[in-house]
Amino acid sequence: MKKRTLFAAALLALGATTFTACGDDDDDKNEEKEVQQETLLDNEAVNVEYQAKYSKAWGNYMRVVATLLKTDSDNLYKYWNEAYEGGDSYAKRFKGAEGAGFKSAKDCVEQIVDGCVTIANEVGTAKINDPVELWNDKKTEEAVLAVESWFSWHSREDFANNIASVKNAYYGSLDGSVNDNSISKMIANKNADLDTEVKNAIDAAQKAILAIPQPFRNSLGSTEAQTAIEKCVELRDILTNKVKGIINGDLAEADWQPVLDQYVDNVVLPTYKELSENNTALYNAVVEFEKNPSNDAFQKCADAWLSARKPWESSEAFLFGPVADKGLDPNMDSWPLDLTGIVKVFNTAAWADLEWSGDFEEIPDGEEGSQHAQEIASAQGLRGFHTLEYLIFKDGKARTIH
Repeated sequence: MKKRTLFAAALLALGATTFTACGDDDDDKNEEKEVQQETLLDNEAVNVEYQAKYSKAWGNYMRVVATLLKTDSDNLYKYWNEAYEGGDSYAKRFKGAEGAGFKSAKDCVEQIVDGCVTIANEVGTAKINDPVELWNDKKTEEAVLAVESWFSWHSREDFANNIASVKNAYYGSLDGSVNDNSISKMIANKNADLDTEVKNAIDAAQKAILAIPQPFRNSLGSTEAQTAIEKCVELRDILTNKVKGIINGDLAEADWQPVLDQYVDNVVLPTYKELSENNTALYNAVVEFEKNPSNDAFQKCADAWLSARKPWESSEAFLFGPVADKGLDPNMDSWPLDLTGIVKVFNTAAWADLEWSGDFEEIPDGEEGSQHAQEIASAQGLRGFHTLEYLIFKDGKARTIH
Protein backbone atom coordinates (compact mmCIF):
# COMPACT_ATOMS: atom_id res chain seq x y z
CA MET A 1 0.00 0.00 0.00
CA LYS A 2 1.39 3.39 -0.90
CA LYS A 3 1.99 5.94 1.82
CA ARG A 4 -0.81 8.34 2.63
CA THR A 5 0.64 10.70 5.23
CA LEU A 6 0.58 14.40 4.52
CA PHE A 7 3.74 16.36 3.91
CA ALA A 8 2.80 19.89 4.95
CA ALA A 9 5.45 19.82 7.67
CA ALA A 10 8.05 18.77 5.15
CA LEU A 11 7.18 21.68 2.91
CA LEU A 12 7.56 24.11 5.79
CA ALA A 13 11.06 22.81 6.28
CA LEU A 14 11.82 23.48 2.62
CA GLY A 15 11.52 27.22 3.00
CA ALA A 16 15.19 27.48 3.89
CA THR A 17 16.33 24.66 1.62
CA THR A 18 18.31 25.12 -1.56
CA PHE A 19 19.10 23.07 -4.60
CA THR A 20 22.72 23.43 -5.64
CA ALA A 21 24.50 22.95 -8.93
CA CYS A 22 26.11 19.64 -8.05
CA GLY A 23 25.26 15.97 -8.43
CA ASP A 24 27.97 14.37 -10.54
CA ASP A 25 26.97 11.03 -12.01
CA ASP A 26 28.79 7.77 -11.37
CA ASP A 27 30.98 8.15 -14.44
CA ASP A 28 32.37 11.42 -13.13
CA LYS A 29 33.27 10.41 -9.59
CA ASN A 30 36.95 11.00 -10.31
CA GLU A 31 36.31 14.41 -11.78
CA GLU A 32 34.51 16.08 -8.88
CA LYS A 33 34.88 19.84 -8.78
CA GLU A 34 33.95 22.34 -6.16
CA VAL A 35 30.89 24.24 -7.26
CA GLN A 36 29.64 27.47 -5.76
CA GLN A 37 26.24 26.86 -4.17
CA GLU A 38 23.41 28.79 -5.76
CA THR A 39 19.93 29.09 -4.35
CA LEU A 40 17.34 27.50 -6.59
CA LEU A 41 14.36 27.74 -4.26
CA ASP A 42 12.83 31.03 -3.28
CA ASN A 43 10.06 29.53 -1.17
CA GLU A 44 8.81 25.94 -1.43
CA ALA A 45 10.10 23.06 -3.49
CA VAL A 46 6.79 22.95 -5.32
CA ASN A 47 7.60 26.28 -6.96
CA VAL A 48 11.00 25.31 -8.27
CA GLU A 49 11.81 26.03 -11.92
CA TYR A 50 14.23 24.05 -14.06
CA GLN A 51 17.29 26.04 -15.08
CA ALA A 52 19.97 25.08 -17.58
CA LYS A 53 22.73 25.53 -15.01
CA TYR A 54 21.25 22.63 -13.03
CA SER A 55 20.87 20.37 -16.05
CA LYS A 56 23.47 17.81 -14.96
CA ALA A 57 22.10 17.24 -11.47
CA TRP A 58 18.51 17.30 -12.72
CA GLY A 59 19.22 14.88 -15.54
CA ASN A 60 21.12 12.57 -13.19
CA TYR A 61 18.18 12.35 -10.82
CA MET A 62 15.72 11.73 -13.65
CA ARG A 63 17.89 8.94 -15.05
CA VAL A 64 18.38 7.20 -11.71
CA VAL A 65 14.65 7.23 -10.98
CA ALA A 66 13.77 6.09 -14.52
CA THR A 67 16.31 3.26 -14.19
CA LEU A 68 14.71 2.07 -10.95
CA LEU A 69 11.23 2.27 -12.49
CA LYS A 70 12.38 0.24 -15.48
CA THR A 71 14.01 -2.36 -13.24
CA ASP A 72 10.94 -2.70 -11.03
CA SER A 73 8.53 -3.01 -13.95
CA ASP A 74 10.81 -5.48 -15.76
CA ASN A 75 11.07 -7.59 -12.61
CA LEU A 76 7.33 -7.51 -12.04
CA TYR A 77 6.64 -8.86 -15.51
CA LYS A 78 9.35 -11.50 -15.13
CA TYR A 79 7.96 -12.63 -11.79
CA TRP A 80 4.55 -13.20 -13.36
CA ASN A 81 5.69 -14.47 -16.75
CA GLU A 82 8.97 -16.35 -16.18
CA ALA A 83 9.93 -17.33 -12.64
CA TYR A 84 9.29 -16.26 -9.08
CA GLU A 85 11.51 -16.94 -6.07
CA GLY A 86 13.43 -19.69 -7.84
CA GLY A 87 10.38 -21.59 -9.06
CA ASP A 88 7.56 -21.39 -11.55
CA SER A 89 6.17 -18.08 -12.70
CA TYR A 90 3.63 -16.44 -10.43
CA ALA A 91 1.12 -16.76 -13.28
CA LYS A 92 1.46 -20.53 -13.22
CA ARG A 93 1.33 -20.63 -9.43
CA PHE A 94 -1.74 -18.42 -9.23
CA LYS A 95 -3.61 -20.36 -11.91
CA GLY A 96 -2.78 -23.51 -9.98
CA ALA A 97 -3.84 -21.98 -6.66
CA GLU A 98 -0.41 -22.71 -5.23
CA GLY A 99 0.65 -20.89 -2.06
CA ALA A 100 -0.20 -17.53 -0.53
CA GLY A 101 -3.22 -19.04 1.20
CA PHE A 102 -4.95 -20.08 -2.04
CA LYS A 103 -6.48 -23.56 -2.01
CA SER A 104 -8.72 -23.43 -5.06
CA ALA A 105 -9.56 -21.48 -8.21
CA LYS A 106 -12.49 -20.02 -6.30
CA ASP A 107 -10.08 -18.66 -3.67
CA CYS A 108 -8.09 -17.00 -6.44
CA VAL A 109 -11.19 -15.48 -8.04
CA GLU A 110 -12.17 -14.15 -4.63
CA GLN A 111 -8.72 -12.54 -4.44
CA ILE A 112 -9.39 -10.89 -7.80
CA VAL A 113 -12.66 -9.42 -6.52
CA ASP A 114 -10.99 -8.38 -3.26
CA GLY A 115 -8.46 -6.45 -5.34
CA CYS A 116 -11.30 -4.69 -7.15
CA VAL A 117 -12.96 -3.85 -3.84
CA THR A 118 -9.71 -2.48 -2.45
CA ILE A 119 -8.98 -0.10 -5.33
CA ALA A 120 -12.60 1.10 -5.64
CA ASN A 121 -12.50 1.89 -1.94
CA GLU A 122 -9.09 3.57 -2.15
CA VAL A 123 -10.12 5.82 -5.03
CA GLY A 124 -13.33 6.88 -3.33
CA THR A 125 -12.35 7.12 0.34
CA ALA A 126 -8.68 8.08 0.06
CA LYS A 127 -7.49 9.39 -3.29
CA ILE A 128 -10.52 11.65 -3.77
CA ASN A 129 -12.05 11.92 -0.31
CA ASP A 130 -8.90 12.68 1.72
CA PRO A 131 -8.08 15.97 -0.05
CA VAL A 132 -11.79 16.85 -0.26
CA GLU A 133 -12.16 16.48 3.50
CA LEU A 134 -9.09 18.65 4.09
CA TRP A 135 -10.54 21.25 1.75
CA ASN A 136 -13.86 21.19 3.57
CA ASP A 137 -11.97 21.63 6.85
CA LYS A 138 -10.43 24.82 5.39
CA LYS A 139 -6.98 23.22 5.26
CA THR A 140 -6.58 24.38 1.70
CA GLU A 141 -2.82 24.04 1.29
CA GLU A 142 -2.75 20.56 2.81
CA ALA A 143 -5.72 19.61 0.65
CA VAL A 144 -3.99 20.53 -2.60
CA LEU A 145 -0.74 18.84 -1.57
CA ALA A 146 -2.62 15.65 -0.73
CA VAL A 147 -3.86 15.25 -4.31
CA GLU A 148 -2.03 12.43 -6.07
CA SER A 149 -0.53 13.25 -9.49
CA TRP A 150 -1.11 16.97 -9.16
CA PHE A 151 2.21 18.00 -10.70
CA SER A 152 1.01 16.60 -14.04
CA TRP A 153 -2.69 17.41 -13.48
CA HIS A 154 -3.33 13.76 -14.30
CA SER A 155 -5.26 12.88 -11.15
CA ARG A 156 -8.66 12.30 -12.77
CA GLU A 157 -7.20 10.09 -15.49
CA ASP A 158 -5.23 8.10 -12.92
CA PHE A 159 -8.35 7.49 -10.85
CA ALA A 160 -10.42 6.60 -13.90
CA ASN A 161 -7.73 4.11 -14.93
CA ASN A 162 -7.92 2.61 -11.45
CA ILE A 163 -11.61 1.93 -12.08
CA ALA A 164 -10.68 0.60 -15.53
CA SER A 165 -8.58 -1.99 -13.72
CA VAL A 166 -11.79 -3.14 -12.00
CA LYS A 167 -13.56 -3.31 -15.34
CA ASN A 168 -10.76 -5.30 -16.95
CA ALA A 169 -10.71 -7.78 -14.07
CA TYR A 170 -14.50 -8.17 -14.12
CA TYR A 171 -14.79 -8.40 -17.92
CA GLY A 172 -11.75 -10.67 -18.33
CA SER A 173 -10.41 -8.50 -21.15
CA LEU A 174 -8.58 -5.27 -21.93
CA ASP A 175 -10.70 -4.14 -24.89
CA GLY A 176 -14.02 -3.49 -23.14
CA SER A 177 -15.62 -6.73 -24.30
CA VAL A 178 -16.99 -9.30 -21.88
CA ASN A 179 -15.12 -12.56 -22.32
CA ASP A 180 -17.05 -15.82 -22.10
CA ASN A 181 -14.65 -16.90 -19.35
CA SER A 182 -15.07 -13.90 -17.07
CA ILE A 183 -16.44 -13.06 -13.68
CA SER A 184 -19.09 -11.02 -15.46
CA LYS A 185 -20.37 -14.04 -17.39
CA MET A 186 -20.40 -16.18 -14.27
CA ILE A 187 -22.38 -13.57 -12.37
CA ALA A 188 -24.76 -13.06 -15.30
CA ASN A 189 -25.47 -16.79 -15.44
CA LYS A 190 -26.61 -16.68 -11.83
CA ASN A 191 -28.11 -13.18 -11.66
CA ALA A 192 -28.30 -11.14 -14.87
CA ASP A 193 -29.66 -8.10 -13.05
CA LEU A 194 -26.67 -8.05 -10.70
CA ASP A 195 -24.25 -8.29 -13.62
CA THR A 196 -25.93 -5.27 -15.18
CA GLU A 197 -25.76 -3.46 -11.84
CA VAL A 198 -22.02 -4.07 -11.57
CA LYS A 199 -21.37 -2.90 -15.13
CA ASN A 200 -23.44 0.23 -14.57
CA ALA A 201 -21.63 0.94 -11.29
CA ILE A 202 -18.23 0.65 -13.00
CA ASP A 203 -19.28 3.02 -15.78
CA ALA A 204 -20.87 5.45 -13.31
CA ALA A 205 -17.72 5.62 -11.20
CA GLN A 206 -15.49 6.29 -14.21
CA LYS A 207 -17.84 8.91 -15.66
CA ALA A 208 -18.19 10.67 -12.30
CA ILE A 209 -14.42 10.87 -11.89
CA LEU A 210 -13.90 12.30 -15.38
CA ALA A 211 -16.75 14.77 -14.81
CA ILE A 212 -14.75 16.52 -12.08
CA PRO A 213 -13.59 19.86 -13.55
CA GLN A 214 -9.96 19.76 -14.58
CA PRO A 215 -7.62 19.92 -12.75
CA PHE A 216 -8.86 17.98 -9.74
CA ARG A 217 -6.58 19.95 -7.41
CA ASN A 218 -8.63 23.07 -8.26
CA SER A 219 -12.00 21.31 -7.88
CA LEU A 220 -11.85 19.83 -4.40
CA GLY A 221 -14.96 21.64 -3.26
CA SER A 222 -17.01 20.73 -6.32
CA THR A 223 -20.22 18.73 -6.29
CA GLU A 224 -18.67 16.57 -9.00
CA ALA A 225 -15.91 15.47 -6.63
CA GLN A 226 -18.47 14.48 -4.02
CA THR A 227 -20.45 12.53 -6.61
CA ALA A 228 -17.30 10.66 -7.67
CA ILE A 229 -16.69 9.64 -4.05
CA GLU A 230 -20.23 8.31 -3.77
CA LYS A 231 -20.06 6.36 -7.03
CA CYS A 232 -16.78 4.68 -6.09
CA VAL A 233 -18.19 3.68 -2.72
CA GLU A 234 -21.32 2.32 -4.39
CA LEU A 235 -19.16 0.17 -6.66
CA ARG A 236 -17.19 -1.07 -3.66
CA ASP A 237 -20.34 -2.01 -1.79
CA ILE A 238 -21.90 -3.89 -4.72
CA LEU A 239 -18.75 -5.94 -5.18
CA THR A 240 -18.46 -6.63 -1.47
CA ASN A 241 -22.06 -7.34 -0.57
CA LYS A 242 -23.37 -8.97 -3.71
CA VAL A 243 -20.70 -10.28 -6.07
CA LYS A 244 -18.67 -12.01 -3.38
CA GLY A 245 -21.81 -13.77 -2.22
CA ILE A 246 -22.21 -15.51 -5.58
CA ILE A 247 -18.53 -16.45 -5.72
CA ASN A 248 -18.91 -18.09 -2.34
CA GLY A 249 -22.05 -19.86 -3.48
CA ASP A 250 -22.69 -23.18 -5.14
CA LEU A 251 -20.66 -22.87 -8.35
CA ALA A 252 -18.27 -25.77 -8.89
CA GLU A 253 -14.50 -25.42 -8.82
CA ALA A 254 -14.33 -26.35 -12.48
CA ASP A 255 -16.52 -23.35 -13.32
CA TRP A 256 -13.95 -20.94 -11.94
CA GLN A 257 -10.73 -22.35 -13.47
CA PRO A 258 -11.35 -20.99 -17.02
CA VAL A 259 -12.16 -17.60 -15.50
CA LEU A 260 -8.88 -17.61 -13.58
CA ASP A 261 -6.87 -18.68 -16.65
CA GLN A 262 -8.47 -15.98 -18.81
CA TYR A 263 -7.80 -13.30 -16.21
CA VAL A 264 -4.12 -14.16 -15.80
CA ASP A 265 -3.32 -14.71 -19.47
CA ASN A 266 -5.35 -11.89 -21.00
CA VAL A 267 -5.52 -9.20 -18.31
CA VAL A 268 -2.60 -9.39 -15.89
CA LEU A 269 0.21 -10.56 -18.18
CA PRO A 270 -0.44 -8.14 -21.07
CA THR A 271 -0.88 -5.25 -18.62
CA TYR A 272 2.46 -5.94 -16.96
CA LYS A 273 4.09 -6.49 -20.36
CA GLU A 274 2.89 -3.06 -21.47
CA LEU A 275 4.09 -1.57 -18.20
CA SER A 276 7.56 -3.00 -18.77
CA GLU A 277 7.69 -1.85 -22.39
CA ASN A 278 6.42 1.65 -21.64
CA ASN A 279 8.85 2.13 -18.76
CA THR A 280 11.66 1.16 -21.13
CA ALA A 281 10.46 3.87 -23.50
CA LEU A 282 10.29 6.30 -20.58
CA TYR A 283 13.85 5.41 -19.56
CA ASN A 284 15.04 5.98 -23.13
CA ALA A 285 13.36 9.39 -23.28
CA VAL A 286 14.97 10.39 -19.97
CA VAL A 287 18.42 9.26 -21.17
CA GLU A 288 18.03 11.39 -24.29
CA PHE A 289 16.98 14.33 -22.13
CA GLU A 290 20.03 13.88 -19.93
CA LYS A 291 22.29 13.90 -23.00
CA ASN A 292 20.64 16.90 -24.65
CA PRO A 293 18.29 18.89 -22.38
CA SER A 294 15.70 20.89 -24.29
CA ASN A 295 12.06 21.83 -24.14
CA ASP A 296 11.31 19.24 -26.82
CA ALA A 297 13.13 16.57 -24.81
CA PHE A 298 11.14 17.57 -21.71
CA GLN A 299 7.91 17.15 -23.69
CA LYS A 300 8.97 13.70 -24.90
CA CYS A 301 9.67 12.69 -21.29
CA ALA A 302 6.25 13.97 -20.27
CA ASP A 303 4.53 12.02 -23.06
CA ALA A 304 6.47 8.88 -22.14
CA TRP A 305 5.60 9.30 -18.46
CA LEU A 306 1.89 9.48 -19.29
CA SER A 307 2.16 6.35 -21.43
CA ALA A 308 3.99 4.45 -18.69
CA ARG A 309 1.54 5.65 -16.08
CA LYS A 310 -1.57 4.22 -17.77
CA PRO A 311 -0.79 0.47 -17.47
CA TRP A 312 0.36 0.99 -13.90
CA GLU A 313 -2.88 2.65 -12.82
CA SER A 314 -4.78 0.05 -14.83
CA SER A 315 -3.12 -2.69 -12.80
CA GLU A 316 -4.11 -1.48 -9.35
CA ALA A 317 -6.99 -3.94 -9.03
CA PHE A 318 -4.39 -6.69 -8.85
CA LEU A 319 -1.86 -5.40 -6.33
CA PHE A 320 -1.23 -8.84 -4.86
CA GLY A 321 1.52 -11.41 -5.31
CA PRO A 322 4.99 -10.12 -6.26
CA VAL A 323 3.95 -6.46 -6.50
CA ALA A 324 2.97 -6.57 -2.83
CA ASP A 325 5.45 -9.14 -1.51
CA LYS A 326 8.46 -7.39 -3.04
CA GLY A 327 7.38 -3.84 -2.19
CA LEU A 328 7.05 -2.89 -5.86
CA ASP A 329 3.86 -0.87 -5.35
CA PRO A 330 5.43 1.67 -2.98
CA ASN A 331 8.73 1.44 -4.89
CA MET A 332 6.97 2.70 -8.01
CA ASP A 333 4.08 4.71 -6.65
CA SER A 334 4.67 6.08 -3.14
CA TRP A 335 2.66 9.19 -2.40
CA PRO A 336 3.16 11.76 -1.06
CA LEU A 337 6.79 12.45 -1.85
CA ASP A 338 9.52 13.28 0.62
CA LEU A 339 10.35 16.62 -0.96
CA THR A 340 12.87 17.46 1.75
CA GLY A 341 14.69 14.23 0.96
CA ILE A 342 14.48 14.85 -2.79
CA VAL A 343 16.19 18.22 -2.36
CA LYS A 344 18.91 16.54 -0.27
CA VAL A 345 19.49 13.87 -2.90
CA PHE A 346 19.57 16.50 -5.63
CA ASN A 347 22.25 18.43 -3.73
CA THR A 348 24.39 15.44 -2.71
CA ALA A 349 23.84 12.90 -5.49
CA ALA A 350 23.24 10.35 -2.72
CA TRP A 351 21.67 7.81 -5.08
CA ALA A 352 22.08 5.02 -2.53
CA ASP A 353 19.32 6.73 -0.53
CA LEU A 354 16.84 5.61 -3.20
CA GLU A 355 17.56 1.90 -2.75
CA TRP A 356 17.00 -0.60 0.03
CA SER A 357 17.92 -4.22 0.67
CA GLY A 358 16.59 -7.25 2.51
CA ASP A 359 13.03 -8.49 2.70
CA PHE A 360 10.26 -5.98 2.18
CA GLU A 361 8.61 -4.78 5.36
CA GLU A 362 5.76 -2.30 5.47
CA ILE A 363 4.97 0.12 8.26
CA PRO A 364 1.51 -0.84 9.61
CA ASP A 365 -1.09 1.92 9.55
CA GLY A 366 -0.95 4.00 12.72
CA GLU A 367 2.31 2.45 13.87
CA GLU A 368 5.93 3.58 13.88
CA GLY A 369 7.26 0.41 12.32
CA SER A 370 10.67 -1.19 12.67
CA GLN A 371 13.89 0.61 11.74
CA HIS A 372 14.15 -1.57 8.64
CA ALA A 373 10.60 -0.67 7.58
CA GLN A 374 11.36 3.01 8.13
CA GLU A 375 14.49 2.78 6.00
CA ILE A 376 12.52 1.16 3.19
CA ALA A 377 9.76 3.78 3.36
CA SER A 378 12.36 6.55 3.38
CA ALA A 379 13.95 5.22 0.19
CA GLN A 380 10.59 4.74 -1.51
CA GLY A 381 9.60 8.37 -0.92
CA LEU A 382 12.51 9.51 -3.09
CA ARG A 383 11.83 7.46 -6.24
CA GLY A 384 9.04 6.15 -8.43
CA PHE A 385 6.53 7.68 -10.80
CA HIS A 386 5.79 10.71 -8.67
CA THR A 387 9.40 11.75 -8.15
CA LEU A 388 9.88 11.60 -11.90
CA GLU A 389 6.58 13.42 -12.36
CA TYR A 390 7.86 16.21 -10.10
CA LEU A 391 11.07 16.50 -12.13
CA ILE A 392 9.26 16.48 -15.50
CA PHE A 393 6.00 18.40 -14.93
CA LYS A 394 4.93 21.73 -13.52
CA ASP A 395 1.34 23.03 -13.46
CA GLY A 396 0.09 20.23 -15.68
CA LYS A 397 2.62 20.72 -18.46
CA ALA A 398 6.10 19.56 -19.31
CA ARG A 399 8.70 21.76 -17.67
CA THR A 400 10.65 24.24 -19.73
CA ILE A 401 14.24 25.38 -19.49
CA HIS A 402 14.80 28.82 -18.00
